[in-house]
Amino acid sequence: MRTLKLIAATLMLSCLGAFQPALSAPEAHVTPLRSEPLPQYPGKEVQMIIVDYPPGSVDPVHRHDAHAFVYVLEGNIVMGLKGGKEVTLKAGDTFHEGPDDIHTVGRNASSTRPARFVVFLIKDKGAPILTPVK
Repeated sequence: MRTLKLIAATLMLSCLGAFQPALSAPEAHVTPLRSEPLPQYPGKEVQMIIVDYPPGSVDPVHRHDAHAFVYVLEGNIVMGLKGGKEVTLKAGDTFHEGPDDIHTVGRNASSTRPARFVVFLIKDKGAPILTPVK
């Protein structure tokens, strides 16, 4: 009987492991739109991106080391910065992150509908769009 319980427990854990990727949140898809140097501001550039959040998508904690201006195109997203309150944004709403902000919450507010937004970044030329924070 003990052996049978051990086999059953092992099979159950194996099955759960097989479904692990399906249990994790879907990743956002980023589409670069445009990047332009800002000659009047040496070493700076503007970068525009579109972010598509599938239903249930969640961003890791990160920073942009840039001024990031968000405009929601469709759906609802939840945004939050370290030390601030979470806000839920709908189509037409805007959000700003400064270069020293840590983006602690970024996710699709819906588990059934996609969301989409454009981000306009003013950053150091060649710097990454996003830097993970631990």
